[in-house]
Amino acid sequence: MTYRVPVLLSTSSVFPERTAAAFQLAAELGYDGIEVMVWTDPVSQDAGALRGLAEHYGVPVLSVHAPCLLVTQRVWSPDPWERLRKAAELAETLEAPTVVVHPPFTWQRDYARNFADGLDTIAGQFGGLHFGVENMYPVRMAGRQFVPYAPGWDPTEIGYASYTLDLSHCAASHTDAMAMADRMGSGLAHVHLGDGTGEGRDEHLVPGRGGQPCAEMLRSLAGRGFSGTVAVEVTTRGAKSRAVREADLRESLEFARAHLTAPSPVDA
Repeated sequence: MTYRVPVLLSTSSVFPERTAAAFQLAAELGYDGIEVMVWTDPVSQDAGALRGLAEHYGVPVLSVHAPCLLVTQRVWSPDPWERLRKAAELAETLEAPTVVVHPPFTWQRDYARNFADGLDTIAGQFGGLHFGVENMYPVRMAGRQFVPYAPGWDPTEIGYASYTLDLSHCAASHTDAMAMADRMGSGLAHVHLGDGTGEGRDEHLVPGRGGQPCAEMLRSLAGRGFSGTVAVEVTTRGAKSRAVREADLRESLEFARAHLTAPSPVDA
């Protein structure tokens, strides 16, 4: 008996191909499920279309990433609370246990002021869902650094019921990923698997191609009592062909599976 963590393919990992391509590739490569990045592709916003893809390819949606990016500020609604509620409704409809959400941007003053309490309220309305608040990173431009998130990029400084640990973001913020996971503790519900060199930008490299402790992190999850999911979130937009993209996603899955294999708590 082995410790089994579902490995998901984030639909963002196939960009600039669209949402449907992620389901096709996940099925062909043997991923356990999909994380839907809700963005401007209408399919990513449509429960019926997503359910149809999941059934057609035999790959369930197990995580929904709420539309928190700069390019998705008008998806569904300009109101960030409404976007988060819609993401929760989508996850609930698709029976996905996890919703990934970013800390508020600094200019979202009302949203930021009430974020912790509002998140608790929404979580109470969707009792079966984990709302994993994701660690982010400072932005460095022209030799300067600023933090575009309020009250900050590190959600453990505030404290939430559930977290998403993003290893590429740890690289961009020059953060010790293992220490970040320790701070998240039993609240660690979801992992975004991607690598980074620590050059100060968000790279989302194939795991093993940067300097992050990706293998160590995956091997540590059993001992942490982790019962969530790991989503491969890598950048393949520079791939020169579908074959190259497919090779990167296959390598990422093989890396995850190799390092997640460990004795179960029962066998230990």
